[in-house]
Amino acid sequence: MEMNKVKYSPHDYQSFATEFILSHPVAAILLQMGLGKSVITLTAMRELFRRGEIRKALVIAPLRVARDTWPEELRKWDHLKGLTYSVAIGSPDERRKALAVSPQITLINRENVPWLVKELGSRFDYDMVVIDELSSFKNWQAQRFRALMKVRPSVKRIVGLTGTPSPNGYMDLFAEYRILDMGERLGRFIGGYREQYFVPDRWGYGQVFSWKLRPGADEAIWRRISDITVSMKSVDHLKMPECVMNKVSVHMDEKEKAQYETLKEELFLRVISSGAGGVVEKSVSGTASSRIHVADTSNLGLPHASIRIACSKGTYIRAFARDLGEALGTGAHLNSLVRTRTGDFRLADALTLDQALALLAEA
Repeated sequence: MEMNKVKYSPHDYQSFATEFILSHPVAAILLQMGLGKSVITLTAMRELFRRGEIRKALVIAPLRVARDTWPEELRKWDHLKGLTYSVAIGSPDERRKALAVSPQITLINRENVPWLVKELGSRFDYDMVVIDELSSFKNWQAQRFRALMKVRPSVKRIVGLTGTPSPNGYMDLFAEYRILDMGERLGRFIGGYREQYFVPDRWGYGQVFSWKLRPGADEAIWRRISDITVSMKSVDHLKMPECVMNKVSVHMDEKEKAQYETLKEELFLRVISSGAGGVVEKSVSGTASSRIHVADTSNLGLPHASIRIACSKGTYIRAFARDLGEALGTGAHLNSLVRTRTGDFRLADALTLDQALALLAEA
């Protein structure tokens, strides 16, 4: 059953970002989570297809995003109706079948980029490449980076999407922009980039373990890439509607009152239901077999809220934020996420990469 289409009424910043992609064959769209990077890019792609400027487009994304998010966006918006796509994931045979239908847009997970480049060889004829989560190409020595660089000269248009362009520091930007503009702005070689913008920070035994920016280098880097870059924060552009309180009186028996108090206190309620599929336990987020316990709500300052959550494996925190907003009747989205613990490993006990390298050097 096809989902109902939604009319696309873009915000001003979304229209600006779409026009930026249309007017820039090389574009880095650095938008925080929730600002609509996918629909912005798809709207630009639709116009490029209409103009005849591109024939085939490739979208590279994390597995779940390529499999679920992009197809959902393509099915959701009314103005994207008619765009054809296929998802090239799974076994090699399944990927080949997806390529064989010759869609306008091919969606593939980033791990399969080396396979795709090798499989197509000289038949790699995508006019446009979109890298959803550009920071996953921050390692210039990775196979996916090297594979995409082989075919990059044949790509007419390329777009990099991310909300976190430099999660580990400015050194990450080298590979990301190297693949976008082929080294035009930050140089073709990592050695030259380091020499121009960094100085050694920690070293020993004739080896540099970490680098730090030269004074003013951060501003110099942003000046170099500013002509092909759009950067926006959600707090500056997302306008939440005014909260409307609609009080509805309902009657609850003693059992329902007890359940309500539990939900109010813990933001979690175990609901046991049985059916053809057996017994299922659901939480407030609607995730089967997933328990959520809100451990700390002391930092609540609406419209922003910082919540510490203890949850079981497989819990989708973005869905929790969405469901919480629906329950409040205001809407909500995830702005940032930090994993503080997994099993017996805690963030507070973690070492930075520089610290780990230093320990190895001392061993």
